[in-house]
Amino acid sequence: MDLLEKFAPVIAQRNSLPFDNTDPFKVVMDKVISETEALIEGRHTILAGTNNYMGMTFQPDALEAAKQALDMFGTGTTGSRVLNGTYGGHKQLEKTIADFYGMKSCMVFSTGYQANLGLISTLAGREDYLIIDGDSHASIYDGASMGDATVVRFKHNDADSLEKRLKRLPENAGKLVVVEGIYSMLGDAAPLKELLEVSKRYDAMTLVDEAHSMGFCGSTGRGVAEDLGVEHLCDFIVGTFSKSVGTIGGFCVSNHPEFDVLRLVCRPYMFTASLPPSVVASATKAIEAIARAGNRRAHLWENARRLHAGLKAAGFTLATQQAESPIIAVCLPDPLIATRFWETLLMEGVYVNMALSPATPGGLNLMRASLCAQHTTEQVDMIIERFKHTAASVGLSLEKAA
Repeated sequence: MDLLEKFAPVIAQRNSLPFDNTDPFKVVMDKVISETEALIEGRHTILAGTNNYMGMTFQPDALEAAKQALDMFGTGTTGSRVLNGTYGGHKQLEKTIADFYGMKSCMVFSTGYQANLGLISTLAGREDYLIIDGDSHASIYDGASMGDATVVRFKHNDADSLEKRLKRLPENAGKLVVVEGIYSMLGDAAPLKELLEVSKRYDAMTLVDEAHSMGFCGSTGRGVAEDLGVEHLCDFIVGTFSKSVGTIGGFCVSNHPEFDVLRLVCRPYMFTASLPPSVVASATKAIEAIARAGNRRAHLWENARRLHAGLKAAGFTLATQQAESPIIAVCLPDPLIATRFWETLLMEGVYVNMALSPATPGGLNLMRASLCAQHTTEQVDMIIERFKHTAASVGLSLEKAA
């Protein structure tokens, strides 16, 4: 039997999409000009789908630190953190993140995906319950699959649904509630205060994934929990370096007194090579920069509100009623329109992410834009105009707001 036969429905769906000139799964950045611009297939393109929220990929201190570390320590560690893969830089990065969050302990992972995979599968064991939002990221679902806990889902961002689930669980059982600060597809924020308060009422431990909220939410950029003043209700906060920090890696911070035991029992941490010293050095400097980047945060929010308002006024259907994050998701009626829209928009010189059913919440067909603090007002206006021009080109009817 051909082991790829089971993927026939995926292959059929992929082949049904009518791309004429390019393909969202094969886009190549020929040259990155800046945080907000690139050459794609020879075309000068505005990048509006990179998750580079705080624009740290060309941050001068981060670049210089990476170059120095490369010269001093080489290209990689060739070992896991529990063998030869811990350098001074790794410990300094963990201290920088712990200090940034005002927490006692930090573990750095090689990816943000791995941080969720490792923490969730390790914390919630065979006789425990793992309670997750129905719209959770794939890394959370995969962490649940890797672990032995009983998985319970609650309705997206619904504190009442969470409470109903918790009420049914044994009072003395181990319970871990996992939620996200900002959800990556629609860009909607979680009602963290309500969710965390309910969790604590039922004696559940909590893990908050701030991957898509770190950098721009909260007065210092720690995320939604900081913004809402509920960090004290978070037992664990997980984040990533591949969004606002501008590189690759992940982390978990906590005040739990026995947190360090996780270094000895978390298999994805123990059996994966550690981050290269150049990445560690750049992440450290980028996080230090994020802490003092109030002006960037303010401009990013201005960009998000401007794009949301402009697209809404033009008649596009948006996934949120207002800009809850720099992620602005435009809903399109079907996969064929979405395919034509994405390709035409790229030809117009704007790159966004296309996300289709069944991979999206509620089966939506999305053009997912994610803005950067380094986008200028003129670039945001250009994105809006090219969205409108693309709609006319593909025959998408817009109902302008009154």
